[in-house]
Amino acid sequence: MKASIVIPNYNGAGWIKQSIDTCINQDFEEEYEIIIVENASQDNSLEIIQECATRFKNFKIIVNKQNTGFSYAVNQGIQCSNAEYVVLFNNDAFAEPNWLSELVKVADSDKSIFSVGSLMVQHYNRDLTDDAGDYVPLFGWTCKRGDGLAKERYQRQERIFSACGGAALYRKSILNEIGLFDENFFAYGEDVDIGWRANSLGYKNIYNPKAICYHICSATTGGRYNSFKAVKSGQNTALLLYKNMPVLMFLFNFPFILIGFIPKYLAFRHNGYGKELIDGTKNAFKLRKNIDKPKFKIKNLPNYIWVEWKMFVNIFTYIDYRIKRFLKIK
Repeated sequence: MKASIVIPNYNGAGWIKQSIDTCINQDFEEEYEIIIVENASQDNSLEIIQECATRFKNFKIIVNKQNTGFSYAVNQGIQCSNAEYVVLFNNDAFAEPNWLSELVKVADSDKSIFSVGSLMVQHYNRDLTDDAGDYVPLFGWTCKRGDGLAKERYQRQERIFSACGGAALYRKSILNEIGLFDENFFAYGEDVDIGWRANSLGYKNIYNPKAICYHICSATTGGRYNSFKAVKSGQNTALLLYKNMPVLMFLFNFPFILIGFIPKYLAFRHNGYGKELIDGTKNAFKLRKNIDKPKFKIKNLPNYIWVEWKMFVNIFTYIDYRIKRFLKIK
């Protein structure tokens, strides 16, 4: 089988049918399957998913007894797949008919490609980008490339820091080598973590603007600022940097990371979640003993340098983005 589309679902009754339907109706000539991981929804999601399963021959449903979080759920789907590629898709995203074929076409072009990211467009404003790949500046933040800017700005295929796991293809053979999504993250940042791991080993994450989908964004977890997101943001940012930076890189970057924490804290505090951000950061110190930190290898030095360079360049990417948003330039 060429590809498995894995969709984790929690309380997605309002949009899961439309999401699955766009996956069923792909213009893809090779065999693929759809795997739904139902994460103990409290609405009627399961009944909707079961009805969808009657309309597509290669359809699997995994039903969990509790909400396991994104990372655990997608790992279940990946382990259930025997396909060459695993394609993760959010339950609040809706794909164009050629979306899957465009992802696979790019991945087939180069065996060193680990992931291929989509052009995720805002569902309710289809002139604007939701996500065109994720990146990390030296300040240690995880950022969405192009969020709220015109989608016409992101029409070039290129290497990116990491693909957004809301709509991305991953090569199964490389997943078997570098490991699956880190379940310590539960949700948020796990896709940047796995992309960073691939970068450190010399593999590539590619953005394909022709692979288009539309995303509601945070339909499952709420808006941009809430208690859950604040805790996970503090926790997962710290875990991401601790895990993926060799010791010398972390020490070199620590002043920038410390500087970056201040405006992040102020933003969450302004929205009423400063304490939760601090609590999440403290949680990271407790969880660090559970982290499988990749070993430093001298042969990977060119890859570490590439990551460091991209983090430096991404400072200017972020500044340019903030200027455009401040000036209301789309």
